[in-house]
Amino acid sequence: MAAMASLLNGERAVVVVFVTCVVVSLPPSLFCHGLALSLLALAALSLDVGADYLNSFPLFQTRPGASSGILLGAVTLPTVMLSKLIQIERAVSLKEIEIEEFEHLTMQYWAASACCLGVIVLLCVLISNTPSNTHPLALHSARHAKFSLTCIVLYTALCCVSLGTISLTSFNTILKLLWMFCHGLAAVKLIQHLLSTFPSCASIGEALLVTSGLVLYLGDMLALTIAKACRLLITENMVRYGSKRSEIGVIIQGMLLGLLLFPVVFRFVLQILEWFLTKAFSQSRIDNEIRKSLIFFFCLGFSMIVIIPTWMEFVQDFHMHPLLWVFSFVFSEPLKRLSLCIYWVLVICVSVVRFYNISKNSKIERILLRKYYHLMAVLMFLPALVFQPKFLDLAFGVALGVFLALEIVRVWRLWPLGRLVHQFMTAFTDHRDSDILIVSHFSLLLGCALPIWMSSGYNDRPLVPFAGILSLGIGDTMASMVGYKYGVLRWSKSGKKTVEGTAAGITSVLATCSVLLPLLASTGYIVTEHWFSLVVAVTVSGLLEAYTTQLDNAFIPLVFYSLLCL
Repeated sequence: MAAMASLLNGERAVVVVFVTCVVVSLPPSLFCHGLALSLLALAALSLDVGADYLNSFPLFQTRPGASSGILLGAVTLPTVMLSKLIQIERAVSLKEIEIEEFEHLTMQYWAASACCLGVIVLLCVLISNTPSNTHPLALHSARHAKFSLTCIVLYTALCCVSLGTISLTSFNTILKLLWMFCHGLAAVKLIQHLLSTFPSCASIGEALLVTSGLVLYLGDMLALTIAKACRLLITENMVRYGSKRSEIGVIIQGMLLGLLLFPVVFRFVLQILEWFLTKAFSQSRIDNEIRKSLIFFFCLGFSMIVIIPTWMEFVQDFHMHPLLWVFSFVFSEPLKRLSLCIYWVLVICVSVVRFYNISKNSKIERILLRKYYHLMAVLMFLPALVFQPKFLDLAFGVALGVFLALEIVRVWRLWPLGRLVHQFMTAFTDHRDSDILIVSHFSLLLGCALPIWMSSGYNDRPLVPFAGILSLGIGDTMASMVGYKYGVLRWSKSGKKTVEGTAAGITSVLATCSVLLPLLASTGYIVTEHWFSLVVAVTVSGLLEAYTTQLDNAFIPLVFYSLLCL
């Protein structure tokens, strides 16, 4: 019994239930995908348990106070893709969308799985090579790693079978497997870079989720670029990839990827310029900082106005410059969209000034102060999602781009904003943030945005786009506030989460859904949500919030989204 309790602690048990709910909902046509996900979950579970036997994970400095999170990090993104596949399969059976979109999403599912699989292989190798004398139970870790590798071999065989049935491109199965291998290799390199560059900023599971998401996002844009280039060079429609993209989706994807790749390019440009300048003359440290900042802002502006829009135009065939397209889109309904922008600015200004003063002058718990920002997200995003969903898509992308640019400025302490941004942001940090990297605001914004972005196109479940707003803005906030003030019964001896808080979070989300569904029906949505699946989704995501030590803003909305798609 003790061994079983160690194998399935609270977080692992909830994740197993989550994966099981998705697998048992699969239609027969997706049996191979479900079996592969089960093998991936078994490999990650075995590795997660094996990692507990080590005092620290080899070569990596992870976030203090958090479990490894390998199981949760490994299965979240593939399970999200599989849930979306279930939804798209329903549309294909009803002939509401073309089979190409289903096959494209299948490729995305295997690519996301390949990213997680590559990192699992890396972790297995690291554990297997750990000297047995470093810990009395390290031999148990090696056994778990070997079992994980066995699951991985079976998983690879299923991947080969599935990719052989996809006719999405003119490439054969070997080239498709090579594409998946490139995803896995890129994920391995990226997670090593992230955990070494930002030590103690994330757990293995958090870094794995970020890594797989970034590689999948970049790989998708790269595949679109390659397919377009091949069509131009061959002058025949021999290479196809994906379905038709919206202009907003391409603008967001190009902008975010451009900003993520910008620091790498800028560092290279800066090294070249400084090599030439230092040979010509020497300057004081202050002059060097100002010069570096001016070069940064010039390069950033040139990239955002010229280089990145050119990439977007190449992929999408815009009829005008993408920035002009954005202005045209905003002013196509100026009264509604500009009024919404003014409303957002007012809410942000009032809330930020008020909460910043409270954080400096009050002894209120930081965790409760941060939950007010969750409520602010509800006030900002819920009306926009009901009445202006496309404009909200674009606004999320712009906000995330601004966050990325400000975080680069803060990390590099660029003159004149770097120190001011750092001083402001540290007023809202907690134990999950560090001076090196502040991620809480990213996770909150992405937690609200991702379900909305993934719901664009076909969606037969009206509550799916609201998954982030409901789980974070309502459920997580109520659970924290009620648990802090009235919580007595704790879920575990070492944790702070209470039964009363979890019950309040679950109840508040269900109550909000009972109000939201009639409102959506009155605005023209076709309500097809089943209350049984809704209760299961709310309960599982609520229990995950109670048990997990990972960054819940990142995982809970994706879990809630996946279960709502079923």
